[in-house]
Amino acid sequence: MTPPLGDIAHLGHVELLTPDPDRSLWFFTTILGLTENGRSGDSVHLRTWDDYEHHSLTLTAHSTSGIRRTALRATSEEALHRRVKEAGAAGLPGRWAEDEPGIGPLYVTSDPDGHELALYWESEWYEAPPELAPGLKNQPQAKPAHGVGVRRLDHVNFLASDVAPNAAFTREVLGARPTEQIVLDTGRPAAQWLTFTNKSYDIVYTEDWSGSRGRLHHIAFATDTREDILRAADLCLDNGVHIETGPHKHAIQQTFFLYVYEPGGNRVELCNPLTRLVLAPDWPLITWTQAERAKGQAWGLKTIESFHTHGTPPID
Repeated sequence: MTPPLGDIAHLGHVELLTPDPDRSLWFFTTILGLTENGRSGDSVHLRTWDDYEHHSLTLTAHSTSGIRRTALRATSEEALHRRVKEAGAAGLPGRWAEDEPGIGPLYVTSDPDGHELALYWESEWYEAPPELAPGLKNQPQAKPAHGVGVRRLDHVNFLASDVAPNAAFTREVLGARPTEQIVLDTGRPAAQWLTFTNKSYDIVYTEDWSGSRGRLHHIAFATDTREDILRAADLCLDNGVHIETGPHKHAIQQTFFLYVYEPGGNRVELCNPLTRLVLAPDWPLITWTQAERAKGQAWGLKTIESFHTHGTPPID
């Protein structure tokens, strides 16, 4: 079994594509409370207040929506090169790049479905300017005085044409541990939750009902409390942001959640999983059956149809 702490330290940041960059930027800064920390070309780099790195999210203007890159920080220079070697041994294409501010050399590869993944070690620690200086020295930045004030980027949920090989790649090449999964009556896995840390999950693969490859289900930001998610629902309601489902509680992973569509069309989850950690080094993989999933979420809310059909980029 893969040890709980391996060569990947944590989810670093993601690059999200949007056909409506101005409105998307408004959503992430005004509604969620992220801080702008630089621009390059058609991209804006944003950070959550409790992230120690240069950025948590890169928002890039594009003809369509979706996710371009998911970056993972290694635990050391040696760990980075071990993962690069494993990727090469698995026959995966890869290249080195230095194309992000605050980040050293990135090894850019992809999972079997085509989602771009970048592995790196060197990272610039954020130093807040005077107007964003925190009151406590062990906090990177002051909490925002507006919006939801999300704490950190929590996880990414990829849509995959086939869950099994993508989850296997994340386990065998990157060193993640699976914590929970859905297995259909046919024996085919429909989703798997994986972690690089003591969090219960960092990466999720969910079956894309369209059979498409390389699409995004959602990115998620963690909040301090459940009450922050209730506040987020009110802010989205007041400002015309589409609420897809929630607030409610998942059965799988027990996360309190709210799902919304940012103006560019990408699904964003606000979640509060902060109280649930996987501390057992021999944690057993929890398997949910098709019948168990049909019961809905933890308190009985049925999973709505769009949760299975909406992904980005959109397809005809």
